[in-house]
Amino acid sequence: MYIKKILWAVALIGLVIFAVIAYYIYGAMFEPNTKFNNETAYIYVPTNANYNDVRDQLVPLLEDIDKFDALASQKKYTTNIKAGRFAISKGMNNNDIINSIRSKNLPIKIAFNNQNSLADLAGRISTQIEADSLSLYKAMTDESFLRENEFSKATALGMYLPNSYEFFWNTSAEGFRDKMLLEYNRFWTESRKIKAKKLKLKPNEVITLASIVHEESKQADEQPRVAGVYLNRLRIGMALQADPTLKFAAYQLPKYQNTVIRRVLNIHKEIDSPYNTYKNTGLPPGLIAMPDLSAIKAVLNPEKHSYLYFAADAKRIGYHKFAKTLGQHNNNAREYQKYLSSQGINR
Repeated sequence: MYIKKILWAVALIGLVIFAVIAYYIYGAMFEPNTKFNNETAYIYVPTNANYNDVRDQLVPLLEDIDKFDALASQKKYTTNIKAGRFAISKGMNNNDIINSIRSKNLPIKIAFNNQNSLADLAGRISTQIEADSLSLYKAMTDESFLRENEFSKATALGMYLPNSYEFFWNTSAEGFRDKMLLEYNRFWTESRKIKAKKLKLKPNEVITLASIVHEESKQADEQPRVAGVYLNRLRIGMALQADPTLKFAAYQLPKYQNTVIRRVLNIHKEIDSPYNTYKNTGLPPGLIAMPDLSAIKAVLNPEKHSYLYFAADAKRIGYHKFAKTLGQHNNNAREYQKYLSSQGINR
């Protein structure tokens, strides 16, 4: 009789212990464990991060980090950290949180445009993905990569077509570069290559010319006409005489560092540079800036006309007046020069 009481007591204690453990496990796994007010919070887990790195981000987001620790250890997440961007929804329990940050790396949308150099682009991208600007620039300028894909440092910027793209946050510098090459090759469809060939231009040359068109006019509806002028000049062997190339050449010189050239002068036309399209015929060695897609498409689909000249329109700022003869052009140019002087713009 006494032994039975002892056995019943032991069994009862065992049930109580089991119930406590079960309650703790249930709480650790299935009770909501978030304390943020937004519907979703995100954590960014770097490559080669350890559990403490993840835990530091979770502490301000969770009600009970100790219960999370216990379940993370039980589910072996503490020794199996995955890099990436992960979402935690308001009201999630620990089990769901672990499943999310272990296997649901979320892509992000990145975007870029108007970057004047590979260094600028590397800096822009480094604010959006894990890779830092130095590793991105190194990948972008890798000589073996450029040579294998028929780019040079002067034309490499043209590989990065401004748009929005989907990437994983933990994409490496080489991974970003390689995907952008795929996007570049995807852009150059057979029909676009045929159009470029009819213009007697290679894809790199199309984008180089597009960079000049884009710097001349930001107006998408005018860019095909501007492209037509430059293509007419190329066709007859006339120098492009593009003011934006003079500015680009000037900005490479110490004299013009940290300055803004608002008015191109005769002194700029004397700069000794392959980008001086007043002194040199044909296209410059590479891009002078990153063109919008509209400018690239304008070069591939230029307006057919007989214009050889254009000057900024003082009455429609941002647009230009076009001319077929030098006399007409000089009149247009004088009108705009007069406008600049009236505005106090002398250099």
